[in-house]
Amino acid sequence: MPAQPQHQSQPSGLLVIDKPQGVTSHDLVAAVRGALHTKKVGHAGTLDPMATGVLVIGFGNATRLLNYIVDHDKTYEATIRLGRRTTTDDADGELIDGNGRPVNIVPDSLGVSMDPSCHLERSTAESRDLSFPASVTRDLIERAIAEHLTGPIEQVPNTFSAIKINGQRAYDLARDGKEVELKARPVTIHAFDVLDMRVGFTDAARTDGPLVADLDATSDEPDVAPVIDDHRSTSATGPDMVPVIDLDVRVSCSSGTYIRALGRDLGELLGCGGYLTRLRRTRVGRFDVTAANVVTAHTESRTFTNRAGETVTRNRAVLDVTGDELLASYTMTMIESVRAAMPTLAITAEDAVDLRFGRRIPYDIHEPTAAYVPDPSGDPRAGDVAAIIDRAKRGEAKPIVVFHAD
Repeated sequence: MPAQPQHQSQPSGLLVIDKPQGVTSHDLVAAVRGALHTKKVGHAGTLDPMATGVLVIGFGNATRLLNYIVDHDKTYEATIRLGRRTTTDDADGELIDGNGRPVNIVPDSLGVSMDPSCHLERSTAESRDLSFPASVTRDLIERAIAEHLTGPIEQVPNTFSAIKINGQRAYDLARDGKEVELKARPVTIHAFDVLDMRVGFTDAARTDGPLVADLDATSDEPDVAPVIDDHRSTSATGPDMVPVIDLDVRVSCSSGTYIRALGRDLGELLGCGGYLTRLRRTRVGRFDVTAANVVTAHTESRTFTNRAGETVTRNRAVLDVTGDELLASYTMTMIESVRAAMPTLAITAEDAVDLRFGRRIPYDIHEPTAAYVPDPSGDPRAGDVAAIIDRAKRGEAKPIVVFHAD
């Protein structure tokens, strides 16, 4: 039986938010709840606190579209720091490679023999003549990506992920010190492009330290010229600096892909480790971060004393647009939402009645589709979305999600 129709006492639609760094996806859901004064709010596809970019949030009946939006392909831009490892495969974790030495596990298929001269050694005041090895070149990196990290692949997510194991989140188990073993899962990497490559040194004690050039180092490899990518002034001569390579990449992939795991696996293929220092989701299906109706937000911190007498500082997400302006200019109506989320089918008012009573309608479809009655005025933002339908048999469609009439 189809789901029971739900009365639409509150407006329904989607918001595309450019998530700021330092807050969770749930923090943005809470901000939307407050701005729209409605409890029925959800999001499609979690972004880590470190990540920024497209977060699709549904409210009202549009929350029932989120499961379909989650399955859309996505595009990310990221910076992978090669030469070190962290527990979470991103800069929010703890370093687990104290001195920055890589492990010699480069596959034979890459045609590389990792000898001691290829190691990324710790930089010291007494040893400043180190240059990055010719074997860690852009050509090698791109071949590793093309041969091992493009197309259909099997990927093991990080243990600090939201995947559930017997009803518990993997990251909760990992934080409790319990053994977490996640199985490899199939994903598809449609494109994995290296946009830029920079070589330098960074603070050995930090996961998010700036990249600093050793101006005395030289390299014959044109692709690995050392540069400075941060405005802060840091000396590369101290004993607490380690060499790293920063890669700016763009990845288009299927749903379920962990970009953190791609950075980690690329580092393991190259024998030096890797993790993300930056992650930005620029697209989820048809929802793009450059669209005119994207809502921006920012992070605010507040400090308070909890019941245990401890001083605690927490971040919260704040939308830059609220109230009537948010509803009028930035939210997608229900009809606009289904058009962005899935295929649509125009039906008659009689068909809509049949669907709401659980009856089949005579249309031949091949995938989940939103059935709607066009607005008589021709307004593209208006229309009666009756149901999400799927193929019953040839020439017939059945309702799988039913919406109450406006």
